[in-house]
Amino acid sequence: MEGAIATAFDGAYGKIGGRTFLEIANEVCKKALAVICIGTCSSYGGVQAAKPNPGGYKGVGEALGIKTVNIPGCPPNPVNFVGTVVNYLLLGKLPDLDEVGRPLFAYGKTIHDLCPRRSHFENDEFVKEFGSKEAEMGYCLYKMGCKGPDTYNNCPVVKFNEGTGWPIGAGHPCIGCSEPNFWDKMAPFFVASK
Repeated sequence: MEGAIATAFDGAYGKIGGRTFLEIANEVCKKALAVICIGTCSSYGGVQAAKPNPGGYKGVGEALGIKTVNIPGCPPNPVNFVGTVVNYLLLGKLPDLDEVGRPLFAYGKTIHDLCPRRSHFENDEFVKEFGSKEAEMGYCLYKMGCKGPDTYNNCPVVKFNEGTGWPIGAGHPCIGCSEPNFWDKMAPFFVASK
């Protein structure tokens, strides 16, 4: 599954061919062997579920009242999806999940736990302004609003674009996109340090 499901007004805010997403998902997902949600929207509702959420958008599991395997991220890393499917194909079962439905092999540690800038955090070496000498030197982005300590994902390990980069590696703080309700819980995404 990809995308959040509108639940308010009988799902009227999302339709395909005159049928609501809610109706189609109920018909298909409840018959599936497993439902794998790709991205934060289908996993937890994403941006459309942010307050005030007039459409009543929810992640697939919450909208349908079913257990899902969630591969959140905005965008999600395809390695985490493929690893989940391969786990099933090789072992005949879905991977172990955390309390919000994420595979532990990919979401078992925080960005902060895995971050190559972690030593700078421990040594109290922080970026306080983009473009600064500290930013150039790869210091920790925590004081710029980095949500790495509160975000579970393997971005520092598997990276994106065929393993070539990831937000913190490019000098951008983590915004916590793989967490439930991240649009409301993690905002503001940047913090002006003084």
